[in-house]
This record gives sequence, C-alpha cells and structure tokens, in this order.
Amino acid sequence: MQTAEDFRQESRCLAAAIEPLGAADYARPTLFKGWTVNDILGHLHMFNVAAERTLHSADAFQAFFAPILQALNAGQTLLQSQGPWLQGLAGRALFEAWSEGAERLADAYARADPKQRVKWAGPDMSALSSITARQMETWAHGQAVFDLLGTEREETDRIKNIAHLGVTTFGWTFINRQQAVPEPAPHVVLTAPSGAVWTWNADQPDNAVIGSAVDFARVVTQVRHVNDTALETRGFTAQRWMAWAQCFAGPPVDPPPPGSRHMTATG
Repeated sequence: MQTAEDFRQESRCLAAAIEPLGAADYARPTLFKGWTVNDILGHLHMFNVAAERTLHSADAFQAFFAPILQALNAGQTLLQSQGPWLQGLAGRALFEAWSEGAERLADAYARADPKQRVKWAGPDMSALSSITARQMETWAHGQAVFDLLGTEREETDRIKNIAHLGVTTFGWTFINRQQAVPEPAPHVVLTAPSGAVWTWNADQPDNAVIGSAVDFARVVTQVRHVNDTALETRGFTAQRWMAWAQCFAGPPVDPPPPGSRHMTATG
C-alpha cells in the first residue's frame, strides 16, 4: 500500500526533527495538553505496536489492548494508561524503539491486503484505514513537537490521506455529538503543498470549505482552531463543521481555543 510508505515518510519526518534533541528536551511540555515529547512518543509507539498486533490477528490485538482498556475503564487517562506498558522507557531509548517500530509497521502494512479487516478499540476497520490513522496520528501529534521546537514541518502531498480522512468523517463529526448530519456535505477545495488543487463533494458556491490542505488537516485533527488558519468557510453547515471537526475516534472533543496552539520557540 502506498499509504504504508506515506506513514513511513511521516514518521521519518518527525524522527528527523527529534534526532538532535538532548536528554532534557524529551521532558519539555508541549502545548498539547502539556504532554511532553516523551508522552507523545510513548503514545505513538504504543498504538503503532497495537496496529502491528492487530494485523497479525484479532487475538494478538485483544491481548495487547486488554490492560489498556482496563485502565481506561478504571478512570485513568489515555496518558496514564500507557505508563505500565512503557515500563519507564523514555528519552533516546524510547525514540529508537518508536522509530524502529514505525519502520517495522510500515513494512508490515506495505505487504498487507488493503481490504483486510482488523480489530481496533472502536469498530473493526480495513488495513488501509488502520495505517491511514497511524499516519494521521503521527502527523497530528508531531505538530506539537514542531511547534515546541519552533520549526516548520516540510509538508508534502502525502497529506492528502489526512485531508481525505477529514472529508470522509464529516458525518461522524455530527453523529458523535448526537446531532443530525446536515445535507449536503460542503464542497471542499484544497490546495496541496505541491500546488495541485484537490476537490471533494459537489460544487456549491454557498456551502464550501476552501484553503490549504495543511490548514484543513490542522483543523480536522484539532491541532489548530479554525480561526487560527486561513480557511474560508462558506455557509452555516461548513462553519459548524469546521468548528467541531474531528477526524479521530472517541468521544466528542472540542478544538483548542483560538490562539492556544502556536509555535512556542525559535529553532
């Protein structure tokens, strides 16, 4: 699957930014809920391993995820639930484990049937959806690291996978909030990093989201508030969608307040 290679390159992009960090840098908090670089790498590593296990078998995934689910059901946060699994893994050792695991995961999914069904914390999904979700999470959580380091990520057209996920979860955004799904879905017109123009849904002059693919991805992954982007939203449905957009699973989450996520240092 090409998406497996896209995930690999996304992981390598983040790894290149983290590679020069010193030991103390891993404990620096980001603007994402105060998570440190260690926290972010631990989260990505744990769920990359989960994605590798589920490709192997449903039983392998269930055995891996059972203690995590037990912790969550006991009231622990997602961040707290990863502590026992990591067993103190942090800093450079965690970085290397995550980086090596990401390469291994990319290799596994590159050989997989895109239509293979795999188990997950929520509904079953295809292998293609699974590795797309891993790219999305790597890109989204990676944004907090790039912001902390004060560096701009070099974006490429592989971001189309994340933009497409954002478009296809239009209905989910409303269903997740127990709201009726408005019809029709807005026309989406995005400019790729390469300058190409990507479009989704029927042309509707008064019901549209227009702008850069990077800004759109930032909004649907909730790493930026829509007001902190240059996205143009036309019509009530488009405005309401971008105010709530959530391309990831789980209970409804509000986007960060305007101005709360930004570059925090100079590289």
